Amino acid sequence: MKIKAIALVATLAVFAGHAQPAFSTGSDPASSASVVGTPAAGSKFSKIRVGMYSKEVMDLIGPPTDQKSYATGKAWIPFHFGGDNYRMEFLYKGEGSLTFSGGGIGSSASKLIRITVNTQESGYIH
Repeated sequence: MKIKAIALVATLAVFAGHAQPAFSTGSDPASSASVVGTPAAGSKFSKIRVGMYSKEVMDLIGPPTDQKSYATGKAWIPFHFGGDNYRMEFLYKGEGSLTFSGGGIGSSASKLIRITVNTQESGYIH
């Protein structure tokens, strides 16, 4: 019996450093940041990078053709004081779309988390 207890403790010690939570809230939207496609040289999207703020992007490449925004699931979590409460998507005709993450205590800035290159983009929400 004593040997089984020692083996159990040793096994738990080995796996303690590898324990992962049953789920993740993904509190860092930058961890899912991505670029889908390759912007053509000289295109609007070739001038921007993931991590820029929405105002910075618009100063560089101009306003989007159309845009939409929506709340994420985190907006509905009681006592969630982190970011990524909402997303904004900017559509640029002939270029693609840009997805921004924002919302948190005291923050009104939205950070670019995804660039999707699509030269067939109509630029309008359907």
